[in-house]
Amino acid sequence: MKRIICFDIETTGFEYLRGDRCIEIGAVEVIDGKITDNSFHEYINPEGKIIPPDTYMVHKISNAFLEDKPKMSVIAPKFLEYIGDSVIVAHNGFDFDFPFVNHELAMLNLPQIPREQQLDSIVIARNRVFGPKSYTLDALAKWYGISLTARADAHGALIDAEILAKVYLELENTAPAPDVNEIIEKQHAAMLAHPKIGADFPYRKFEPKPEEFENHQKFMQEIQK
Repeated sequence: MKRIICFDIETTGFEYLRGDRCIEIGAVEVIDGKITDNSFHEYINPEGKIIPPDTYMVHKISNAFLEDKPKMSVIAPKFLEYIGDSVIVAHNGFDFDFPFVNHELAMLNLPQIPREQQLDSIVIARNRVFGPKSYTLDALAKWYGISLTARADAHGALIDAEILAKVYLELENTAPAPDVNEIIEKQHAAMLAHPKIGADFPYRKFEPKPEEFENHQKFMQEIQK
């Protein structure tokens, strides 16, 4: 049985080293290539950390809403139990989600998500998908025809985790993108093998037929127009 957990978080901001906190965790279970109903979702009290207006506009989660929600000290053990030793997928996770969550776990003296369990879907996409101008979760979802209507008004950890799970399954079934350097080398080799002007270039050794000459004249007249 192959078990994958796709997860996402919402936070008070990007700077966990300056006191920003995780305020929502959403996770979706994927077993043997199928999304199950065994999801994980919790809102978290940021313990006094104020959510700035610009951040609120992204996820629409307010301090008032989180006032009666459990603290990370309650949620973190449940989340660790849920993920177990499965591979954990996050989009842009190496730069944001994993270090953010591991910082929260470290503050509680709890085990962190080990590097060998971490998988970043944006890294997979850059190596497998050859075409999108952007590799954001939105861009990849649109590329694969995955609906984003569920998050029309605001981001949400569980909603984004569900979208991520669908994108991840598409990435799993996508062949790796061609190696650009390999393509360039093949093209260069083909150019070297092509006959050059001034070399032993093949040419016609007989006169053109009357109809060929007439078609050529018509073509030249069209160009002159």
